[in-house]
Amino acid sequence: MKETMQREAEARRRREIAREVQEDFAARREARRQLERGWELNMNFVSGNQFCDLSPLGEIEEEDAAFYWQSRRAFNHVAPTLDTRLARLAKVRPSLAVRAFSDSDEDIKTARLCSNILRAVKGKVDLDGVISRATLWSETCGTSFYKVVWNFEDGKVIGTDAEGKSLHEGDVNVVALSPFEIYPDSLTAQGMEEVKSLIHAKAVPVSEIAEKFGVRLAGKRIEAFPLAPYSSASGWKRPADGDVRPALEDSEILIERYVRPNGTYPEGRLEIVAGDELLYEGPLPYRNGERGERVLPFIRQTCIPLAGAFFGTSVVDRMIPLQRAYNAVRNRKHEFLNRLSMGVLTVEDGSVDAEELAADGLCPGKVLVYRQGSPAPAFLDCGAIPDEFEKEEERIANEFVLVSGMSEISRNSANPTNVTSATGLQLLLDQDINRMHMSVESVERAVKEVGKQILHLYKQFSAARRLMSMTGTGGHTELFYFDASDISADDVTFETGYDRTPEQVREDILSLLALGLLKDGEGNLSDDARNKVLDALGYGSFENARDISALHIRKAERENVELAHGEVEADEYDDHDLHVTEHLRALLSGAEQDAATKERIVRHLRSHRRKGE
Repeated sequence: MKETMQREAEARRRREIAREVQEDFAARREARRQLERGWELNMNFVSGNQFCDLSPLGEIEEEDAAFYWQSRRAFNHVAPTLDTRLARLAKVRPSLAVRAFSDSDEDIKTARLCSNILRAVKGKVDLDGVISRATLWSETCGTSFYKVVWNFEDGKVIGTDAEGKSLHEGDVNVVALSPFEIYPDSLTAQGMEEVKSLIHAKAVPVSEIAEKFGVRLAGKRIEAFPLAPYSSASGWKRPADGDVRPALEDSEILIERYVRPNGTYPEGRLEIVAGDELLYEGPLPYRNGERGERVLPFIRQTCIPLAGAFFGTSVVDRMIPLQRAYNAVRNRKHEFLNRLSMGVLTVEDGSVDAEELAADGLCPGKVLVYRQGSPAPAFLDCGAIPDEFEKEEERIANEFVLVSGMSEISRNSANPTNVTSATGLQLLLDQDINRMHMSVESVERAVKEVGKQILHLYKQFSAARRLMSMTGTGGHTELFYFDASDISADDVTFETGYDRTPEQVREDILSLLALGLLKDGEGNLSDDARNKVLDALGYGSFENARDISALHIRKAERENVELAHGEVEADEYDDHDLHVTEHLRALLSGAEQDAATKERIVRHLRSHRRKGE
């Protein structure tokens, strides 16, 4: 009896928590409803549905034409401007680098390991693609988010549980989120550090919920916009009443409420609710903050920050009034041209068959019969196109450049300033980068925070020694071992450099060759240097086919990895000079080497020298 009462009390408590979380979610959603409609309006304008606006009730509605004959074409300047900004931001995308906090050997070794981990994770989770998706959302709606979590079902299989299911070592996942999915407790927070609790909500099929949480829900049809996006031929417009509305069937809204550590919950709080069920409750799962603190696993990225607002704004918001004015000018201009080309007839009442004339117009070769004694029909003199049309169109086009931060040389590959020198053109391009500095800086801060949280999660969950591979010099795979004790995200300094384009790399290499900086003391280019130059220029496979020295270098690199775990004897057919150089490079770099590994490398070097005599 007592156990039954305890189960009933526990069930009531869980239902109460689920109800409270759902009410909290509904309140936060209503508080920012106007913001969501603004984001929807931005998406409409980007997709080309530009004859819509927000109604007094705060809903998106289609604007009707004042007259049936009015032209309603969209001359979309928003989408190409957005494409140009995204392309420009992709050019300055930061790449994470870790610098040692001090000159001590331990800090240098930690920094090198952290850099290797971030390089490996970058390729594994397609971090460039994640940044691209997040930047698309931030440039369109003003704000986007990254979610950094640990996926226990990812990584290598390390064994099986009691039920025979595979156990994985786990790995980091980085996901780009739209602002529609994030609900902070305060819309006036200046950053994530001021948010005390945050809700992440999205529509999920009930089959996925059952697989993850073991709870079978009834499911329902979800039509709410951000959770089940509308897609129509005209863009992101909401379908009219009676239309078939795309929706998610057999789904539920999965609500994850994250609460920062406080007096009530020293380790924070995570509650997951779907339907009327509490699926999970417990402390925040990740020690992803400074010195192992538990913080929210979300990072914010904005296009243009707003004072006193959690969500930022975007250039699309600023371009919408200009786009409306531009469409109006171009459409009125085209209507005027139609009058000039088609003409406007004046006829006396009853002198012609007006219905026939209205239906057929004046086609070439038409015989127009009018009543005898009446004046002949004539075209009305509409005059010429006023100059104000051209002037207004030009003024609005110039305002697009001012508002978007993209000059004509970036958007249209045009040079209205008539600058011909390469230095002058580069200065014009650099000015565009300066106009986008706030967006670039936000991307840098977000990516840097993503890197910190990645290292914190590896330190928390890499209990056993694990092997990770990454793409090393020359595009070849490199392997390295580490465990949690080797990682420290707090004793290193993060830097956000930029990946150079292949063209820039080739130009730098040719300049170094011309200056003779790649030659040895005797003025010759060594085989090793020549191989690396050809590899960087994209001719590595060609060089490998005709020069066996590259194969010896690759073999020596593999031996360096093997020497971390056991003895390796030099072969008689090795090019001992090349092997000694590579082994000395590994020995002097000290990357992930303990005393035993160094001793094995030294003994391996002796075997090379002994067999090379």
